[in-house]
Amino acid sequence: MANISGMKNVGPEKRYASSLPKIGIRPVIDGRQRGVRESLEDQTMNMAKAAAKLISDNVFHGTGERVECVIADTTIGRVRESADCAEKFAREGVAVTLTVTPCWCYGTETFDIDPMTIKAVWGFNGTERPGAVYLAAVLAAHTQKGLPAFGIYGRDVQDNSDTSIPDDVSEKILRFARAALAVATMRGKSYLSIGGMSMGIAGSLVDQDLLQSYLGMRTEVVDMCEIERRIAEEIYDPEEYKKAIAWVRENCIQAEDTVNAPENRRSEEQLKKDWEYCTKMTMIGRDLMIGNKKLEKLGFKEEALGHNALFAGFQGQRQWTDHWPNGDFMETMLTTSFDWNGIREPYIMATENDHLNGIAMLFCKLLTNRAAIFSDVRTYWSPNAVERVTGWKPEGLAKDGFIHLINSGATTLDAAGQMKNKKGGSEMKHYWEITEEDVRKTLENTRFSVANCGYFRGGGFSSTFLSEGGMPLTMVRVNLVKGVGPVLQLAEGWTCEVPEQVFDTINKRTDQTWPTTWFVPRTDGKDGPFKDVYSVMANWGANHGALSYGHFGADLITLCSMLRIPVCMHNVEEDQIFRPSAWSMLGMDKEGADFRACSTFGPLYGKY
Repeated sequence: MANISGMKNVGPEKRYASSLPKIGIRPVIDGRQRGVRESLEDQTMNMAKAAAKLISDNVFHGTGERVECVIADTTIGRVRESADCAEKFAREGVAVTLTVTPCWCYGTETFDIDPMTIKAVWGFNGTERPGAVYLAAVLAAHTQKGLPAFGIYGRDVQDNSDTSIPDDVSEKILRFARAALAVATMRGKSYLSIGGMSMGIAGSLVDQDLLQSYLGMRTEVVDMCEIERRIAEEIYDPEEYKKAIAWVRENCIQAEDTVNAPENRRSEEQLKKDWEYCTKMTMIGRDLMIGNKKLEKLGFKEEALGHNALFAGFQGQRQWTDHWPNGDFMETMLTTSFDWNGIREPYIMATENDHLNGIAMLFCKLLTNRAAIFSDVRTYWSPNAVERVTGWKPEGLAKDGFIHLINSGATTLDAAGQMKNKKGGSEMKHYWEITEEDVRKTLENTRFSVANCGYFRGGGFSSTFLSEGGMPLTMVRVNLVKGVGPVLQLAEGWTCEVPEQVFDTINKRTDQTWPTTWFVPRTDGKDGPFKDVYSVMANWGANHGALSYGHFGADLITLCSMLRIPVCMHNVEEDQIFRPSAWSMLGMDKEGADFRACSTFGPLYGKY
């Protein structure tokens, strides 16, 4: 039984050099004095306050802190007031702007012209004043100037005195806020590539121009030997290491070695050393990403700085894993929402340095504020194949077959589904909602299997668990297409249950030491990639996929439009798709228009 009594929630941590991005609210007004402007001041400013409250009450940073909204000091009716607002926003660290108005305003004098801010405009749907007219005019100006903006307009007419925000407007404001904050959070951070290409996987060829042009991120490259150097020279916090190895020995249950032949099994002394090495790797991997002030006190000033890395990847195979313990434990623990220090915000570290799947993991985490899963998209199991191999005819969510998601044991422990919500359902929780009981159940239902020496000659440990069924998940992948650039595909679906004996039979056909997630995407029966489960598998663009909890495909589509990454495959309902108004100028076929718009406007941070 896991012994984690007294485990605390670490709370918000300042991991990166920059401060948390803010959202600026711009109350825009008719500039005509002598009665017109004066009559609109209160309503306009109240719209701004209502929007700010809506966002601050419902949108959170990955740290768990509420998003701060900054409202312009005055309503904005002429260009000088626009400039005053821009100056204030620059001072306050505003990266996202939402313009609100109930009336006509002077579009080119009052709109946000900063090419770096992500923009939306909410025009009040009322009959007393032409808020919709301004909305249309200013969106046209944005399109004409090559500054795409999102238009928000309620379906139903409201009374002039109505201060509420309709549900359809709220939904769009919050979707915009979540996606725009993701964009702002990535800007100026780093991807840390530890090593290079793993086993010929194209996603491991880190495209530095892609990261810079589309995400506004730099690439930092560190050879894997840096981990060995730091272990050999003891460049880590010795006090934390004592705490960490004690916690690992007490709470990480080692499984019996059932995959290695007796002559290839590691001795107890070797396994003890492997655990020590893997624990140190985990600490060092984190220190490489974000630094560690304690190292400076130990005389390691350079190493204390880190690389300001929002996400990272570790090559591992094969140059590392043929000799040293694999990176599975490091990747598992970093991407999990807890460790020996307590319950805390998860990190993102991509297996095999597949930075394209790392980007997908990053999108998942930024939009959900939950841990992200890294998996091989391994096998489609048809109902006929399941029945032939196991004797069981699939039913329930599994009735049309399922996709076997499995990886080497480097995925987040959150994916086990042992964290329970108030209704008793399985959930991958926000870290600030995780309880001591959630951690205990997760650890008790996870085994750490000795690495298969056929794959990992240097040893190591793979997390082994089976994801609970019934969890809503969204599977995501970023792919590179020559001549096009990055494209994103997504599939919303659920984890499913299969009988234990069925799992055992199927599991023995692959590596039993690796964690399993059974995934069923939502299908529509129509010709295309979502005709059935098989079609989703057949149209998946790479060997890896990233997943997180919930159905957030609509948020992903909005985020991609901000970054100018077209979405090539999705199963999101059409009425949930929210892109900048300029996209409608490029054709009636939404997905084709998406590709054309992304090509026309180009990457957010310059030519790719």
